[in-house]
Amino acid sequence: MHFNLLLEQLFKRTFIPCDFQFFNSFACLNYWYKSIKITMELPKKYNPESVEGKWYNYWLEQKLFHSEPDEREPYTIVIPPPNVTGVLHMGHMLNNTLQDVLVRRQRMLGKNACWVPGTDHASIATEAKVVNKLKEEGIEKSSLSREEFLKHAWEWKEKHGGIILDQLKKLGASCDWDRTKFTMDENMYESVIDVFIDLYRKGLIYQGKRMVNWDPKALTALSDEEVVYREENSRLYYVRYKVEGESDWVTIATTRPETILGDTAVCVNPNDERYTHLLGKRVVVPLVERSVPVIQDTYVDMEFGTGCLKITPAHDENDYEIGLRHKLDSIDILNDDGTLSKNAQLFVGEDREAARKKMAEALENEGYLVKQEDYKNNVGFSERTDVPIEPKLSLQWFVKMQELAKPALELVMDDTIKFYPAKFKNSYRHWMENVRDWCISRQLWWGQRIPVYYLPNKEHVVAKSKEEALKIARERYPELENLKTDDLHQDEDVLDTWFSSWLWPISVFDGIRNPDNEDINYYYPTDDLVTAPEILFFWVARMIMAGIEYRKDVPFRNVYLTGIVRDKHGQKMSKSLGNSPDPIRLINDYGADGVRVGMLLTSPAGNDLPFDEVLCEQGRNFSNKIWNALRLVKGWEADETLEQKQNNQITIQWFESRLNQVNHKINDHFKKFRISDALMTIYRLIWDDFCSWYLEMIKPADGRLIDKATFDTTIANFDKLMRLLHPFMPFLTEEVWQSLTERKEGESIMVSLMPEVESYDVNILEQFEETREVIMAIRSLRQEKNIPYREPLDLYVKSNKQEAPDKTFDSIITKLCNLQTMDYTESKVDDALSFIVRSSEYYIPADQAIDAEEERKKLQEELEYMKGFLQGVMKKLNNERFVTNAPEQVVEKERKKKADAEEKINVIEQKINNL
Repeated sequence: MHFNLLLEQLFKRTFIPCDFQFFNSFACLNYWYKSIKITMELPKKYNPESVEGKWYNYWLEQKLFHSEPDEREPYTIVIPPPNVTGVLHMGHMLNNTLQDVLVRRQRMLGKNACWVPGTDHASIATEAKVVNKLKEEGIEKSSLSREEFLKHAWEWKEKHGGIILDQLKKLGASCDWDRTKFTMDENMYESVIDVFIDLYRKGLIYQGKRMVNWDPKALTALSDEEVVYREENSRLYYVRYKVEGESDWVTIATTRPETILGDTAVCVNPNDERYTHLLGKRVVVPLVERSVPVIQDTYVDMEFGTGCLKITPAHDENDYEIGLRHKLDSIDILNDDGTLSKNAQLFVGEDREAARKKMAEALENEGYLVKQEDYKNNVGFSERTDVPIEPKLSLQWFVKMQELAKPALELVMDDTIKFYPAKFKNSYRHWMENVRDWCISRQLWWGQRIPVYYLPNKEHVVAKSKEEALKIARERYPELENLKTDDLHQDEDVLDTWFSSWLWPISVFDGIRNPDNEDINYYYPTDDLVTAPEILFFWVARMIMAGIEYRKDVPFRNVYLTGIVRDKHGQKMSKSLGNSPDPIRLINDYGADGVRVGMLLTSPAGNDLPFDEVLCEQGRNFSNKIWNALRLVKGWEADETLEQKQNNQITIQWFESRLNQVNHKINDHFKKFRISDALMTIYRLIWDDFCSWYLEMIKPADGRLIDKATFDTTIANFDKLMRLLHPFMPFLTEEVWQSLTERKEGESIMVSLMPEVESYDVNILEQFEETREVIMAIRSLRQEKNIPYREPLDLYVKSNKQEAPDKTFDSIITKLCNLQTMDYTESKVDDALSFIVRSSEYYIPADQAIDAEEERKKLQEELEYMKGFLQGVMKKLNNERFVTNAPEQVVEKERKKKADAEEKINVIEQKINNL
C-alpha cells in the first residue's frame, strides 16, 4: 500500500499519466521507470542561462566556427566592423543576428562558412574618448607628444576595445574569432599605406586647398557623408551696407552676421533691375569699414531676402566658388576651434555663437541692423560630435572619385551586385552620378598617418618610411644630396577611418600586401554583406570601388540593407531618447534565442523594425513550446511489439509532406533574402503543424506505449525541425538536438546538414486542410454548446460531391474530437447540430431541442459573408485585364474559389429552407 501511494505521488509530481490498476504489469512499471528517468533528466522549464554558455564554449572548444581553405565551396561574410569605442545596441543586434542566420544556414548547407569579425579604430570617436579620459586625469592633449598620446590611446583600446565582440558572443555570433581583425593591426595599417601610395602614384590622390567641412570640436575635416543636415530655428538678419561715396545704402540678409567681418564683396544678379545702378560701385562693410566691390553673378537668387548677397569666400562653399570666379580676396575669421581669429578684428577669441549675438547687438547699436525675422534653415552637424560644422578653406588630401565611381555604378545597376531591397539602387545611382572628390585627411593623431614627407625645398615625397622617402628625395632632387632623415617632416594628419574600412573585404585576407595568397584567392569575393542604408555611400560604394581597383572583382554579390530599429511609437531608438533597451539585459531576461526571434519577427529588408519587448517574450514562449514538446516526446517509450496504427501512418505522411512543402518555401525566402518570412514559416510549422497537430495526432493514450516506427519517425522529424530552426535559435536547437538521441563528442547540430528539399504530396496536404477545418468546427461547436470533451459524440457526414467520400483522415477526426461513431449519409439528419466545411454538411445529433431561430440567424450571417466573398472573387474574374494578364494558376485559383463559394451558398440556403 505504501509502495502504491509512493508511486502515485511520484506520478503526480512528474506528470506522467498512467492507469494505476496497470501497475501489476511489469511492462508498465518498466515504462514508468524509464519515463520518469527521462523527465527528471530534462528540466521542467527551459533555462537559457544554463544552456547558452555551455554550448557556446563547446562550439569554441571544438573550433566549429573556424574555417580554412579546402575543397568545399566557400561562403564568406565580413562583419561591418563596429567602432572599437562601441557597446552593443539594438542596431548591432539586428545586423549581427541576420549575419549569423545566413552564416549558420550556409554552414549547414555544406559550405565552408567563414564569418570574419573585427573592429574599426574610429579615429574621431576614439580620439575624443581618449582626450576626455586624459582631461579627467588632469592631462591636456597639447601637453603630450604624438608618441605619448598614442600610448594612452592603445592602452584605452586594449582595455575597452573588446567589449562589443564579447557581447556578440552572448548573442550567439558564430564568427571565426581566430581571424579577428582591427583596422590598426600592423598588417591592416600597412595595407592602407600601400593603397595611399599606389593611388597617389596613379594620380588619383592629390593635395589641394579646398572648402571642407570643419568640425570645430574634433578639430578635423570631415567628408560630405559625415555631415548630417537638420532643420533648425534660426534668425534672418537684414543688415545695410553704405554705398561708398554716396548717401545710398544696400541691404543684405544673413543668418550669420558674425561672418560679415570676413566679407570681401556684395553680389547681385545681373538680371535684377533693382540693382543695375550699383554696377561698378563699392560698398563699405559695417563696423570694420572695409571697402568691397559690388559684383554680378547669376548664382544669386533674386527672390531670397533682398536679392543682394554678402560674399564671404572663406566661410561658405558657394561664396568660395563665386570668389574664385571673380578673383576675390578670402579672409578667414575663424580659428580651428570655432572662435574668432585676429582677422575678424572684432570679438577676437569669442566663440562663434557668442560672437553672433554680440555682432547683432553691435549692428543694431550702430544703426546697421534693419530688422530680424524667424527663419528655418538646414544646418550641417558633425555626425560624430553633433556640433554645427564650419565650411573652411583648408589644405587637405583628396581622392579623385569620378574614375573610381563609374564601374562601381555599373555593377550595381546591372545587378552584378544585387541590393535587397532593390529600391536603394536609385539612391545609390543618384549619389554615384553626383560624386565629389573624397577628403581623406583628418587632423588627428589616432589613425594611419599619411605617408607624405615634406622637404626643406617645400616639395614633398610619398613613401612607406622615412628611409624610403630620403632615397626618393635624393634621386628626385640632386641639389638635396646631403639631405638627412632629420630634415624630413612627415605629414601630421591621419587618414579618414573609411579609407581603411573601404579595403575591409580585401585586407582581412591580406589581399593588398599579398594579392595572390591562399586566403584571398579562396574567400574573395565574399558572398553577402549585411549593413545599414545610412552607410551605403560611406562604405558600401567605396568597397565596390576598392574591389574593382585592387581585385578586378566585386567585393560581395548581395547587399542586404536593414531598416532602422524603432520603438512601438515609431521613434528611432537611441540612448539619448531613453527608448533603447539594453541588449544584454534583454538577453538575460529572455535568452539570446528569444531576443533573436523577437528581432527578426518583424524585420523585412530595408523596412524599419517596430520593436516591442513583447516580441522577445514571444520568442521565449516559442522556446518553451519546443521544450515542452521535447519533454512530451521523450516521455514516451517505443515498443517494438506494437504495430503502427493506420492513423499514425497517415499522420506521418501528411507531416512529412508538410515539412517538405515548408522547406521549399524556406529556400525560396532565403533566395529572396526574406529572412523574417523564413522565420515565420518555420515558426508556424513547429508551433502549429508539429506541436498543435502532429504530436496530438500521434500521442498515445494515457499510460500507453507508442509503436517504434512512429516514435523513430517522430524523433527524425523533430531532428529535421531543429536543423531548419537552428540558424535562428542556435542555443535551444543544440540543446534539443543533443537530447533527442545519443550523440558523440564533437557532434553538433551546427555542422549537421540541412534537411534536403524533397517532393511532397499536394493532395494529402489539401485533404488535411479540410480535416483541420472539420476538427476546428467540432471543437468550436462543443465550446459554443458547452458540450464537455469527455462526452463522446456521433458525427454524420453528408457529402454534396458526386464522388465517393474521402475517409483518409477519419481516424484522426475520431481521435481528436472524441467521436464514438463517424458515418456517412445521403440525407439531412433531423434534430442535429450542424456545420458546413467546403461542400460537405456535418451533423451531430442533439439530445436537447435546437433553437431554430438562433440557428437561422447564424446561417444567415454565414450566407451574407459567403455572398460578399463571392462578389469579391467575381469582381476579379470580370476584370478582363486581370484574366488576361495574371498567371494562369492565379486565375484558376480564383475560379476554384468561385465554384466552392457557389456550392457553399447553395448548401447554406438549403439548410435555411429546411429550418
